[in-house]
Parts: sequence; structure tokens; C-alpha cells
Amino acid sequence: MNRIIVFLGAICLAACGGNPSGLVRNEASGAALGTSYNLIYLSPEELNLQKEVDSVFDAINHSLSTYIPASDISKINKGDSTLVVDSMFQEVFKQSQEVYEATNGYFDPTVGTLVNAWGFGPEKQIQMDSTRVDSLLEYVGFNKVELTAVNTIRKRNPNIYFDFNAIAKGYSIDRLAKLMDAKGVENYLLEVGGELVAKGQNQLKQKPWIVGIDDPTVENARKLKATIRLQDKALASSGNYRHFREDPVTGTKFVHTIDPTTGFTKNANTLAATVLADNCAKADAYATSFMAMDLELVLKLLRTKQELEAYIIFIDEKGEIQEFMTPGFEALVTKS
Repeated sequence: MNRIIVFLGAICLAACGGNPSGLVRNEASGAALGTSYNLIYLSPEELNLQKEVDSVFDAINHSLSTYIPASDISKINKGDSTLVVDSMFQEVFKQSQEVYEATNGYFDPTVGTLVNAWGFGPEKQIQMDSTRVDSLLEYVGFNKVELTAVNTIRKRNPNIYFDFNAIAKGYSIDRLAKLMDAKGVENYLLEVGGELVAKGQNQLKQKPWIVGIDDPTVENARKLKATIRLQDKALASSGNYRHFREDPVTGTKFVHTIDPTTGFTKNANTLAATVLADNCAKADAYATSFMAMDLELVLKLLRTKQELEAYIIFIDEKGEIQEFMTPGFEALVTKS
């Protein structure tokens, strides 16, 4: 997943000429979901929400982490068909189903069997060839699973393996945003593993929240490709240029994006995809699916999904790097 750099600016009241808003900057940061998080939220007085934040991550891990053997998703992956899933699992399942259908299967959380087989998941990697891929595709397809009326999971094949990692980080930020809203916080910028949700503005500086997007052509350092204003929106970004596994014998690179429709890792002409949406679970899922889709399909989908804005960095037929922005995304880009 492409890590978006968050630029908040130094909020030094002496340097900024005072604090006309009367608000206090609160922060929470740490490690969760296999990555880091940084939360900035403004309130009339100091507000420590660390315990509540930890509880959100604990609940998400208990429901959706494939790395925790006792989690609900791990139990379901092991064949438990009687487990009644919680509201978080239900919400992620329904959002996944929506994006699965909208992308014609390019976003598919049942790709977990292939993720493991290619060596990108918690289970044992296996030697892959076309025959093995074909056999494993029998266990892939979100149309082969069902959330029942009593909130259990029905699988057409017991070996189907769920992996919500391509949507769970985004969903976790949505849950944190709900926490902030419930506490009456009106201005915040929340980041988990590079995915973001922003509400209101940076009132301490009387300016919008500004975030930066990495240049996908710079592999060994960080350089900004663009900065945008983010307000009352969620943003997620995905790229295959830093996340790959290299075969120690052949030197072949296998990128982290797996095409659920073919079963093979994807080495497409799209370098990075950044998506704006009304919630981060949706933005996260679409950003991931855009990496597996051909660019023409991505552009076609964006013409029909008015609620999405996107920034795509790709290599054209001449091998040159090009950019595409929807008008709504371009309107948010800051001028240097």
C-alpha cells in the first residue's frame, strides 16, 4: 500500500502568532494492524482518547485479523460456519460485496488463498505454476460466499479463505472517525498506514488539512508527487512499486497486487492509484482494485462512479510516466 505522507505543519503558537481558534491540539500515535497510526484532533480542551482508540483497534483485530488465530475471521477461515459475526465484520463484508460487484470481481477478499500461496499472507507459501493457480481459483470468488440472515458466513467451498486486509485499514479509520464524531470533535486528521480521513480544518492555523502523495518512481527515498487539501473526505492510495517479493534463484519480482480474475500477480502499467471517497473503507477497496485492473477499465469505472475522485500514475505505451486526475481531485491540488 502506498504510504501517503501527512503534512500538518509545525503548530507552534508562538511562531504562528497565537491561537485564534482557542482549540487544543491532541495527538495519539502508535502501532496497530501491522502498521503505524497518527491521529490529530482538535478540541476546546485537552482530550485523551488513547484508551478508546486502543479499544477500536482491539475490536477490529478480534473481528478481522488473519494474523490472530482466535479472531472471528480466522475461525471462519478454519471452517466455523456457526459463528455469528459482529457488526464490523458485517459492514466490511457488505462494503466488499459492493466494490466486488462494481469492479466485476477485481476487488475480492476471497483472494486470501492466493495471497498465501504467493507468499504475501500469514500462511505457508507454495510453489506456483499455471496448474496450481487454476486449482486455487476454485476457492476464489466473492459470489461463492454469503452473509446469512442470522449473520453467519456460508461458503460454497470450505477452503475459501477471507482476507480483508485491503479494506480493513480504511475501515479502521472510519471507526476512529465515528469515535471522534461521538466525542463531539469537529476538526481532525486521522491516518492509519497511510490511509486518511479528514474532517473540518486545521483550525490552529486557520487552513485546510494538507496531505502529500508519494512519487511512485522514487524507490529508495521519499519525494512528493502532489499535495492536496483534504476536508470531510477519506483518501487511500495503493501502489506496487515498493511491495514485492523477489525470487532468490531467478531474481523474478512478484508484485503485491494479485489479480483475482486470473490468480496471478499483476505487473500492470499503473504505478499508483489514489482514491477519494466518502468513507475510507470504500477508498481503500477501490485503490486496491485499481491496481489489478487495466487502466482503461479504471477510467471507464470512474466515469460511472461520480462519488469517487482519483489520481492515477501510469506508464504509457512509450514507457513514459503519465498522470490522470478526475476534475474533482485536480481541484484539490495545492499550487506550489
